[in-house]
Amino acid sequence: GYESLTIRGLAERLGVAPMSLYRHVRDKEDLLAEVVDELLEGLWQPATGQADPRAWIAEAADRLPRFLVEQPAALRVYLRRPVTSPAALARMDAMLRVLRRICATDQEAQAAYAAIHTYTIGFAALEAARSSGYPVEESAGPLSERLAAYMSPDQFARGLAYLLGGIERSGA
Repeated sequence: GYESLTIRGLAERLGVAPMSLYRHVRDKEDLLAEVVDELLEGLWQPATGQADPRAWIAEAADRLPRFLVEQPAALRVYLRRPVTSPAALARMDAMLRVLRRICATDQEAQAAYAAIHTYTIGFAALEAARSSGYPVEESAGPLSERLAAYMSPDQFARGLAYLLGGIERSGA
């Protein structure tokens, strides 16, 4: 119900004046960004240890699109502007630390992070759009069905493995 949310309506539900909310957030978009940061903070960290950098990065990368697809309002935040919230920056810093272990230079680690991050958000956006309830048109035939199957967790993992393989080769 993000579209129907208003600061005035939220203030009314909380039993406060709208201006009291504006002391904490600039607008509805700012409020949404704060909520997304709170949600992201508790779920981006991989359970896999950093002893295996590739597995750690794969798990960290996989957690973001799952979150973005499950929380369409969060995807909206990521698609509208660069997300520089504390949780997003902590995620980026941790991923860069691990990427520096397999990349030859800091510049390569940053480029690798950018590639993984862009792939992740793009995949989440396409998966969310495709999962919005529109069936594959039967008249489109087998090619359309095959293309629709590309939006799966297995395909995400396969594409990420290609990216990580290239990153590892460039760092060797």
